[in-house]
Amino acid sequence: MSDAITADEFAAHEGLHDWRVADDAATARFHTGSFATGVELVVAIGRDADAADHHPDVDLRYGHVDVRLTSHDVGGLSRRDVDLARKITQAARELGAKADPDHEEDES
Repeated sequence: MSDAITADEFAAHEGLHDWRVADDAATARFHTGSFATGVELVVAIGRDADAADHHPDVDLRYGHVDVRLTSHDVGGLSRRDVDLARKITQAARELGAKADPDHEEDES
């Protein structure tokens, strides 16, 4: 049984308002306020991703971290993406990073 989900199904899950879906992937930007906090967030993402055996694309910049989730084995989004997105959002909140759901992916 495939655990693939649609963009609408992803968006319908509670607690994922920080995330946007486009091109078979979910993305989020978290403003960290400092590079050090960004590093802490990347470490938390890495820990949660390894535990889930599901690895997002992560882009660390001064002041923000961009995250992109997709499940290559299903060619789009899956329930694994929902679970990991929730964990990433929680880690960001614990570090005081603020989500920017209206970000443009190509901004640096």
